[in-house]
Amino acid sequence: MQELHSIQIQPIIERALEEDWGYGDWTTDLCVEKGRQAKARIICKEDCVVAGLDIAAAVFKKVDPNLHVEIKAQNGQWVKDRTLLLSISGSAQSILKAERVALNLMGRMCGIASITREFVKALEGTKTQLLDTRKTTPGLRILEKSATVLGGARNHRFGLCDGALVKENHIRAAGGITQAVSRLRDGLPPMLKIEVETTNLDEVKEAINAGADIIMFDNMSVEAMREAMAVVNGRAIVE
Repeated sequence: MQELHSIQIQPIIERALEEDWGYGDWTTDLCVEKGRQAKARIICKEDCVVAGLDIAAAVFKKVDPNLHVEIKAQNGQWVKDRTLLLSISGSAQSILKAERVALNLMGRMCGIASITREFVKALEGTKTQLLDTRKTTPGLRILEKSATVLGGARNHRFGLCDGALVKENHIRAAGGITQAVSRLRDGLPPMLKIEVETTNLDEVKEAINAGADIIMFDNMSVEAMREAMAVVNGRAIVE
Protein backbone atom coordinates (compact mmCIF):
# COMPACT_ATOMS: atom_id res chain seq x y z
CA MET A 1 0.00 0.00 0.00
CA GLN A 2 1.08 3.59 -0.54
CA GLU A 3 2.32 5.89 2.22
CA LEU A 4 -0.49 7.11 4.43
CA HIS A 5 -1.78 10.62 3.74
CA SER A 6 -2.57 13.15 6.46
CA ILE A 7 -6.21 13.18 5.32
CA GLN A 8 -6.39 9.50 6.29
CA ILE A 9 -4.61 9.67 9.63
CA GLN A 10 -5.77 13.00 11.08
CA PRO A 11 -9.31 11.79 11.95
CA ILE A 12 -7.80 8.78 13.75
CA ILE A 13 -5.46 11.01 15.73
CA GLU A 14 -8.23 13.46 16.59
CA ARG A 15 -10.51 10.68 17.88
CA ALA A 16 -7.68 9.17 19.92
CA LEU A 17 -6.79 12.49 21.53
CA GLU A 18 -10.44 13.27 22.26
CA GLU A 19 -10.82 9.86 23.88
CA ASP A 20 -7.69 10.34 26.01
CA TRP A 21 -8.21 13.95 27.05
CA GLY A 22 -11.89 14.01 27.86
CA TYR A 23 -12.46 17.28 29.75
CA GLY A 24 -8.74 17.97 29.97
CA ASP A 25 -5.44 16.82 31.48
CA TRP A 26 -5.72 18.00 35.08
CA THR A 27 -2.34 16.57 36.07
CA THR A 28 -0.30 18.25 33.36
CA ASP A 29 -2.18 21.55 33.42
CA LEU A 30 -1.87 21.98 37.20
CA CYS A 31 1.54 20.43 37.87
CA VAL A 32 3.60 21.68 34.94
CA GLU A 33 4.29 25.37 34.34
CA LYS A 34 2.87 26.56 31.05
CA GLY A 35 6.14 27.93 29.65
CA ARG A 36 8.35 25.06 30.76
CA GLN A 37 10.43 23.47 27.98
CA ALA A 38 11.44 19.82 27.81
CA LYS A 39 13.09 17.17 25.66
CA ALA A 40 11.83 13.61 25.22
CA ARG A 41 13.09 10.50 23.50
CA ILE A 42 11.16 7.43 22.40
CA ILE A 43 13.32 4.31 22.62
CA CYS A 44 12.22 0.76 21.80
CA LYS A 45 12.39 -1.70 24.69
CA GLU A 46 13.00 -4.81 22.58
CA ASP A 47 14.09 -5.84 19.09
CA CYS A 48 11.30 -5.03 16.66
CA VAL A 49 10.19 -3.95 13.20
CA VAL A 50 9.59 -0.21 13.32
CA ALA A 51 6.17 1.05 12.24
CA GLY A 52 4.12 4.16 12.89
CA LEU A 53 6.94 6.68 13.27
CA ASP A 54 5.09 9.13 11.05
CA ILE A 55 1.88 8.53 13.02
CA ALA A 56 3.56 9.24 16.36
CA ALA A 57 5.20 12.37 14.95
CA ALA A 58 1.82 13.53 13.62
CA VAL A 59 0.27 13.11 17.08
CA PHE A 60 2.86 15.41 18.66
CA LYS A 61 2.46 17.98 15.88
CA LYS A 62 -1.33 17.81 16.16
CA VAL A 63 -1.16 18.65 19.86
CA ASP A 64 1.37 21.42 19.29
CA PRO A 65 2.62 22.47 15.83
CA ASN A 66 5.55 24.23 17.54
CA LEU A 67 7.03 20.99 18.87
CA HIS A 68 10.25 19.94 17.16
CA VAL A 69 10.04 16.25 16.24
CA GLU A 70 12.92 14.28 14.72
CA ILE A 71 12.41 10.78 13.32
CA LYS A 72 15.55 8.73 14.02
CA ALA A 73 14.70 5.43 12.32
CA GLN A 74 12.77 4.18 9.29
CA ASN A 75 9.41 2.44 9.08
CA GLY A 76 9.94 -1.20 8.15
CA GLN A 77 13.44 -1.25 9.64
CA TRP A 78 14.47 -4.04 12.03
CA VAL A 79 16.04 -2.40 15.09
CA LYS A 80 17.66 -3.62 18.27
CA ASP A 81 16.56 -3.05 21.85
CA ARG A 82 17.30 0.52 23.08
CA THR A 83 17.33 2.02 19.57
CA LEU A 84 16.29 5.68 19.50
CA LEU A 85 13.18 6.11 17.36
CA LEU A 86 12.00 9.68 17.94
CA SER A 87 13.20 12.79 19.72
CA ILE A 88 10.85 15.60 20.68
CA SER A 89 11.52 19.03 22.14
CA GLY A 90 9.35 21.99 23.06
CA SER A 91 6.53 22.64 25.51
CA ALA A 92 6.59 20.16 28.38
CA GLN A 93 2.81 20.35 28.66
CA SER A 94 2.34 19.50 24.98
CA ILE A 95 4.76 16.57 25.10
CA LEU A 96 3.03 15.09 28.15
CA LYS A 97 -0.43 15.48 26.62
CA ALA A 98 0.59 13.77 23.38
CA GLU A 99 2.86 10.98 24.60
CA ARG A 100 0.32 8.27 25.48
CA VAL A 101 -1.64 8.46 22.24
CA ALA A 102 1.59 8.56 20.22
CA LEU A 103 2.97 5.53 22.06
CA ASN A 104 -0.30 3.59 21.85
CA LEU A 105 -0.59 3.94 18.08
CA MET A 106 3.08 3.41 17.29
CA GLY A 107 3.45 0.54 19.76
CA ARG A 108 0.50 -1.29 18.26
CA MET A 109 1.84 -0.85 14.75
CA CYS A 110 5.32 -2.02 15.75
CA GLY A 111 3.84 -5.11 17.36
CA ILE A 112 1.82 -5.99 14.26
CA ALA A 113 4.77 -5.38 11.94
CA SER A 114 7.08 -7.47 14.11
CA ILE A 115 4.85 -10.55 14.37
CA THR A 116 4.09 -10.25 10.66
CA ARG A 117 7.82 -10.32 9.88
CA GLU A 118 8.14 -13.58 11.83
CA PHE A 119 5.49 -15.26 9.67
CA VAL A 120 7.01 -13.83 6.48
CA LYS A 121 10.41 -15.26 7.43
CA ALA A 122 8.81 -18.65 8.06
CA LEU A 123 7.55 -18.62 4.45
CA GLU A 124 10.92 -17.75 2.90
CA GLY A 125 11.91 -20.15 0.13
CA THR A 126 8.31 -20.94 -0.79
CA LYS A 127 5.96 -19.44 -3.36
CA THR A 128 3.47 -18.55 -0.62
CA GLN A 129 2.70 -14.92 0.16
CA LEU A 130 1.25 -13.72 3.46
CA LEU A 131 -1.97 -11.67 3.23
CA ASP A 132 -3.77 -9.75 5.95
CA THR A 133 -7.53 -9.71 6.67
CA ARG A 134 -10.38 -7.38 7.60
CA LYS A 135 -10.25 -8.63 11.20
CA THR A 136 -8.89 -5.31 12.40
CA THR A 137 -9.53 -3.00 15.34
CA PRO A 138 -12.50 -0.76 14.45
CA GLY A 139 -11.25 2.65 13.39
CA LEU A 140 -7.61 1.54 13.06
CA ARG A 141 -7.75 -0.60 9.92
CA ILE A 142 -5.62 1.64 7.75
CA LEU A 143 -2.90 1.79 10.42
CA GLU A 144 -2.94 -1.94 11.09
CA LYS A 145 -2.89 -2.84 7.41
CA SER A 146 -0.02 -0.42 6.88
CA ALA A 147 1.84 -2.23 9.66
CA THR A 148 1.37 -5.64 8.03
CA VAL A 149 2.90 -4.31 4.81
CA LEU A 150 5.86 -2.90 6.75
CA GLY A 151 6.25 -6.37 8.22
CA GLY A 152 6.44 -7.87 4.73
CA ALA A 153 2.87 -9.04 4.10
CA ARG A 154 0.48 -7.92 1.37
CA ASN A 155 -2.92 -6.32 1.80
CA HIS A 156 -6.07 -8.31 1.10
CA ARG A 157 -9.38 -6.41 0.88
CA PHE A 158 -9.56 -3.09 2.71
CA GLY A 159 -13.34 -3.30 2.74
CA LEU A 160 -16.36 -5.10 1.37
CA CYS A 161 -16.29 -2.94 -1.76
CA ASP A 162 -12.86 -4.17 -2.88
CA GLY A 163 -14.02 -7.55 -4.15
CA ALA A 164 -16.43 -10.41 -3.56
CA LEU A 165 -15.59 -12.99 -0.90
CA VAL A 166 -18.30 -15.63 -0.73
CA LYS A 167 -18.31 -17.14 2.76
CA GLU A 168 -20.33 -19.93 4.35
CA ASN A 169 -23.29 -17.72 5.27
CA HIS A 170 -23.42 -16.22 1.78
CA ILE A 171 -23.44 -19.71 0.29
CA ARG A 172 -26.32 -20.79 2.49
CA ALA A 173 -28.33 -17.65 1.83
CA ALA A 174 -27.76 -17.85 -1.94
CA GLY A 175 -28.64 -21.54 -2.15
CA GLY A 176 -25.16 -22.77 -3.06
CA ILE A 177 -21.77 -21.80 -4.45
CA THR A 178 -22.89 -22.00 -8.07
CA GLN A 179 -25.85 -19.70 -7.47
CA ALA A 180 -23.74 -17.18 -5.54
CA VAL A 181 -21.01 -16.99 -8.19
CA SER A 182 -23.57 -16.75 -11.00
CA ARG A 183 -25.28 -13.77 -9.35
CA LEU A 184 -21.95 -12.08 -8.79
CA ARG A 185 -20.96 -12.55 -12.43
CA ASP A 186 -24.19 -10.88 -13.46
CA GLY A 187 -23.80 -7.82 -11.26
CA LEU A 188 -20.18 -7.38 -10.20
CA PRO A 189 -18.03 -4.71 -11.91
CA PRO A 190 -15.68 -6.51 -14.33
CA MET A 191 -12.47 -5.40 -12.58
CA LEU A 192 -13.41 -7.06 -9.28
CA LYS A 193 -12.50 -10.66 -8.45
CA ILE A 194 -14.72 -13.38 -7.01
CA GLU A 195 -13.31 -15.41 -4.14
CA VAL A 196 -15.05 -18.42 -2.60
CA GLU A 197 -14.37 -19.85 0.85
CA THR A 198 -14.36 -23.67 0.81
CA THR A 199 -14.14 -26.27 3.55
CA ASN A 200 -13.95 -29.55 1.59
CA LEU A 201 -13.12 -31.01 -1.83
CA ASP A 202 -16.71 -30.96 -3.08
CA GLU A 203 -16.92 -27.23 -2.44
CA VAL A 204 -13.56 -26.69 -4.14
CA LYS A 205 -14.78 -28.53 -7.23
CA GLU A 206 -18.03 -26.57 -7.29
CA ALA A 207 -16.22 -23.25 -6.90
CA ILE A 208 -13.84 -24.09 -9.75
CA ASN A 209 -16.67 -25.19 -12.02
CA ALA A 210 -18.63 -22.05 -11.16
CA GLY A 211 -15.72 -19.90 -12.33
CA ALA A 212 -14.37 -18.45 -9.08
CA ASP A 213 -11.17 -16.44 -9.51
CA ILE A 214 -9.79 -17.24 -6.06
CA ILE A 215 -10.38 -20.28 -3.84
CA MET A 216 -9.86 -20.06 -0.08
CA PHE A 217 -9.20 -23.27 1.85
CA ASP A 218 -10.83 -22.72 5.24
CA ASN A 219 -9.65 -24.87 8.16
CA MET A 220 -8.69 -27.80 5.94
CA SER A 221 -6.13 -30.38 6.98
CA VAL A 222 -2.75 -30.40 5.23
CA GLU A 223 -3.67 -33.59 3.38
CA ALA A 224 -7.02 -32.14 2.27
CA MET A 225 -5.26 -29.02 1.00
CA ARG A 226 -2.84 -31.15 -1.03
CA GLU A 227 -5.78 -32.88 -2.69
CA ALA A 228 -7.55 -29.56 -3.19
CA MET A 229 -4.47 -28.06 -4.86
CA ALA A 230 -4.52 -30.94 -7.34
CA VAL A 231 -8.19 -30.24 -8.05
CA VAL A 232 -7.55 -26.53 -8.65
CA ASN A 233 -4.52 -27.31 -10.82
CA GLY A 234 -3.68 -23.68 -11.53
CA ARG A 235 -7.19 -22.70 -12.61
CA ALA A 236 -7.58 -20.21 -9.76
CA ILE A 237 -5.50 -18.40 -7.17
CA VAL A 238 -5.46 -20.29 -3.88
CA GLU A 239 -5.55 -18.81 -0.38
